[in-house]
Amino acid sequence: MRRAVGQMGVRRTASTLLRLNQVDGFDCQGCAWPDPAPGHRHTAEFCENGAKAVAEEATNQKLDRAFFATHSVADLAERTEFWLGKQGRITEPMVLRPGATHYEPITWDDAFTTMAGHLNRLQSPDEAVFYTSGKTSNEAAFVYQLFARALGTNNLPDCSNMCHESSGSALSETIGIGKGSVSLEDIHQAKLIVVVGQNPGTNHPRMLSALEEAKGNGARIIAINPLKEAGLVRFKNPQTPKGMAVGTALADLHLPIRLNGDLALFQAIGSLLVEWDALDHDFLAEYTAGYTDYAAHVAGLDWAQVETATGLTRQQITEAAEMFRDSPATVTCWAMGITQHHNSVVTIKEIVNVALLQGNVGKPGAGLCPVRGHSNVQGDRTMGVWERVPDHFLDAIRDEFGFEPPREHGFDTVAAIQALRDGKARVFMGMGGNFVGAAPDTEVTEAAMRNAALTVHVSTKLNRSHVVHGGEALILPALGRSEKDLTGGRVQRVTVEDSMSAVHASHGPLEPASEHLRSEVDIVCSLALATLPGSSVPWAAMRDDYTQIRRHIARVVPGCAAYDEKVEQPGGFVLPHPPRDNRVFETESGKAVLTSTPLEVLDVPPGRFLLQTMRSHDQFNTTIYGLDDRYRGIKGGRRVVFVHPDDIASLGRADGDLVDLVSEWRDGVERVARDFRIVSYEQPRGCVAAYYPEANPLVPLESTAEKSNTPVYKSVVVRLDPAHSARSGPGQASGTQDTGSHRTDEPHHLA
Repeated sequence: MRRAVGQMGVRRTASTLLRLNQVDGFDCQGCAWPDPAPGHRHTAEFCENGAKAVAEEATNQKLDRAFFATHSVADLAERTEFWLGKQGRITEPMVLRPGATHYEPITWDDAFTTMAGHLNRLQSPDEAVFYTSGKTSNEAAFVYQLFARALGTNNLPDCSNMCHESSGSALSETIGIGKGSVSLEDIHQAKLIVVVGQNPGTNHPRMLSALEEAKGNGARIIAINPLKEAGLVRFKNPQTPKGMAVGTALADLHLPIRLNGDLALFQAIGSLLVEWDALDHDFLAEYTAGYTDYAAHVAGLDWAQVETATGLTRQQITEAAEMFRDSPATVTCWAMGITQHHNSVVTIKEIVNVALLQGNVGKPGAGLCPVRGHSNVQGDRTMGVWERVPDHFLDAIRDEFGFEPPREHGFDTVAAIQALRDGKARVFMGMGGNFVGAAPDTEVTEAAMRNAALTVHVSTKLNRSHVVHGGEALILPALGRSEKDLTGGRVQRVTVEDSMSAVHASHGPLEPASEHLRSEVDIVCSLALATLPGSSVPWAAMRDDYTQIRRHIARVVPGCAAYDEKVEQPGGFVLPHPPRDNRVFETESGKAVLTSTPLEVLDVPPGRFLLQTMRSHDQFNTTIYGLDDRYRGIKGGRRVVFVHPDDIASLGRADGDLVDLVSEWRDGVERVARDFRIVSYEQPRGCVAAYYPEANPLVPLESTAEKSNTPVYKSVVVRLDPAHSARSGPGQASGTQDTGSHRTDEPHHLA
């Protein structure tokens, strides 16, 4: 309430938060955790970070043309993400002309004409990149991908490329669909819930309420994470007096796993289940393929390798396996701690193996649950925002709109940066998000963006991406989720999809922050009209009435028949999921697939550490709400590195010392993030952690997960050097990177 009232005032706070995540309200942009069924929602159906997210968007602070006249781009580039985000809502379109030092106002018509000119001058449509964040609605995502394909390209990277792409790859290959197989009710009914590589207390706080309910129904919970997260130790539920006073101890078992040890852990659990014959033989025989090879593979498990890879004892792993064995219904949840490693796809396949062994797909209280971090990232993919969309989707577009879409696969996020770097892409458009702040290898990404002829960002607030620009740059201010959309002179609504395939409507209650704001749908359709005269697509009709978009969605997107009618229902509807609904697995063999994967131990040279990047409790993705992380005891700053106390001693350093983080990779280039304060923190020896985006410069662009091409943010080999120490060696002269630690608006003092 302090954060919300401070930014929005009392009346605005009440009119937003009381409508947040309600059936007749708007969807929180803070995460993709599903809402309870209509009739079962709290009056305050939001978490602390959801309130912060709304306050950031619905702030009374405005950022107008006078701000841009005062601050040059060079000045803004020296500011931190925290400072940029606190300047308020962008109120009108802005342009940075070639060679100019300041953004200046531009009319919407001139902005669309500028963009159309750049796009139509390209030698090939594939020189354009269209990026999307998970904040985009289904309607906006649908017309966005449609515009890119009408232009002639499948270059549609999105934030999923940087987060759950590994989940989609693994699940598609093993169960036939790249989405989780559980509902919120399954969480409530589960007898064992495994939370692995995930910190729900910060990233999906409303999940704690679901875990509390499951706990009350007799569930046990295993937390698998290098760091012991406060929300899973004891959850104090602010919705009830008892919850506030006493709280609930959620995790029955915490496994402090070494970074990148999850594949070995789940392979060991699977090995024990096979050894104990704790299997669903009927399910395995009828619905799966590959069990015989898998059983033979895990029979030869090297337990010494397992203990080295996981940092756990055989006794700890056996205790966890016994909890699996004794559970009649198990849900396994995971997030970025699993998906952002070199071996993420096969690690998720090991998680699937364990679920299949016990028949935990397609039955109540059981299933696979990748927890999405952004509110509609799953919906974007459903709507076709994907560089590798299948041919049947493109066939449906052709049949619906009368043009032949391109068939060649496009650029994902990493490939888009490489294309911009190498001059193969010339125009970049971002629909929401903060591409530069979220992407890996910050210096390389920034150089790539500056190599573009035009960069365009559809945004609500200022961020790093606006000050790392191409030869010409546009900022197009969009309506937020919390604001009324009266495009076309009528009340419009949009739809979103949560982590559990539920689709529902969203419409904001607030007057827009400025009369010059436009909806994302309006921006895309107006750009299409300016760029593609004579197009067979009814852009104007879709812009003026989103019902028209939903009718097209119904005929193009699988599982979306009668889409507009279904979202009229209170609470919306759930998309079909064959494995969950009928135990139908649309794989090559027609069965769910058990996979046999060699066990490897990630080798870290002496004196080096494995670094994971992570959020503080005071941020959402790259949006920094504040400089505290009270769950981890940090106050007043973000440039910290969490190190085990014994590792601090072995380095001859002390808690509070300043160090430079230096990543080492096979390209021989040393990437440096300077001036991080050591914080003593319990975790496995040899593992360290730091916040992103501050640590993103350490992640090499080409260091990605096999198959999914997701950047490896969670297992970066680093060393900790004395701050500002002299260095020499191969790659030093041209390869050293600095995060800009000399920016002065963020304090370094920490308590």
